[in-house]
Amino acid sequence: MSAAPTRRVLVANRGEIAVRVIRAAHTCGWEAVAVHSDADADSRWVVLADDARRIGPSPARRSYLDIDAVLEAARDSGCTHVHPGYGFLAERPEFARRVTEAGLTYVGPSAEVIESMGDKAAARRTAEQAGVPVVPGSGVVADAAAARAAAADVGFPLLIKAAAGGGGRGIRVVRTDDELDDAVATAQAEASASFGDGSLYLERCIENARHIEVQVVGDTHGNVVHFFERDCSVQRRRQKLLEEAPAPGLAATLRDEITSAAVRLAAEVGYQGAGTVEFLVEGQAFYFIEMNTRIQVEHPITEMVTNTDLVAEQLRVAAGEPLSVTQDDITLSGAAVEFRINAEDPEQDFFPSPGELVRFDSPNGPGVRVDSGFVAGGQIVPYYDSLVAKVVVHGRDRDEALARAEQALTEFTVEGVVTTRDLHLSLIADEAFRAGGVTTTWFEERSTGPR
Repeated sequence: MSAAPTRRVLVANRGEIAVRVIRAAHTCGWEAVAVHSDADADSRWVVLADDARRIGPSPARRSYLDIDAVLEAARDSGCTHVHPGYGFLAERPEFARRVTEAGLTYVGPSAEVIESMGDKAAARRTAEQAGVPVVPGSGVVADAAAARAAAADVGFPLLIKAAAGGGGRGIRVVRTDDELDDAVATAQAEASASFGDGSLYLERCIENARHIEVQVVGDTHGNVVHFFERDCSVQRRRQKLLEEAPAPGLAATLRDEITSAAVRLAAEVGYQGAGTVEFLVEGQAFYFIEMNTRIQVEHPITEMVTNTDLVAEQLRVAAGEPLSVTQDDITLSGAAVEFRINAEDPEQDFFPSPGELVRFDSPNGPGVRVDSGFVAGGQIVPYYDSLVAKVVVHGRDRDEALARAEQALTEFTVEGVVTTRDLHLSLIADEAFRAGGVTTTWFEERSTGPR
């Protein structure tokens, strides 16, 4: 009997997630093909891959965002699958559709699911159909007059949100009717520039809430499971700084309700692959806010507390295999925290700090994992995001995880660029953070208020 043909996946991304996918592919017995721009020609993921293809000049729009170039690389290198990673093309329904039309398998949900869940207003309607609580809000509003009419029902304070939005863009907080017209105009302009779609909707602004997200994975056989939750409440301008799993202090009954709601929603849309259902939690109430139809930056902490390789699971699902686990197989073990080490200067309003990594000493030891796309001598270039590495720690409980985190961050030495390492050391020493359960406004209140 002849051997089955080798599966070959194009990794349509860069940095640490490219390294992560390549490693998972090799674990599954697949070959991996890297892509790179001119700026990344000597990158770590290019070295680790079985093959590599140049896809364009350094600017992202002419390389990693160039669908034609990515598909040409996939065809030219004989790939059977395409993994989008996160960011860049990962939530573009057009990309998923064109991958499929090219006769390749997209590692992720269908273009139709990406499109329906990427439209935040449509996703709200789907959540309601699945019996998942949503934040009180409106349908799509076309202009300031429609927003004023809807605001009367939603109430103040409220959020104006881009229907096609994500990543914290296209969102404005409005506290009074007098602020509404200007906020609508600004949000529409930002949404159009960021997403090519100026559609907006209103949502009640729930303050002092926690941001809790649930990791789900579905296969092509109708199975959907969750891998418990993560707490992503430590944020700056709606951008996550660190994440924890499980959410500290979350009552078991509330955990069950939230994770069950996430599975219902994923099942409602026939979800395939890895995705994240995000909620705001206020006391014992929770509300759906959005679904990310891709692997998340913070997926390693879920892997640590459930002993699961989520990226390998993505590849198996894309190959048509059933999930390797049932819901009863998935249990929580200990606690994990992920710290995003960015090349940014917190003392200068997080201004980017590109440059050469003159020194790059990663920590290690029990329960310590460092995911990075770089080594000493590598370049943090100004064309892309500033993520240098993710320091992920696991312990038998949260106290042990934080103790290991302090040691790991202290050992982590980077020279040549300014990083957020010291900021993270200050965060885990903060009494409010140590107590657990901070809200999404905590970091900015901490940064501007008395301590």
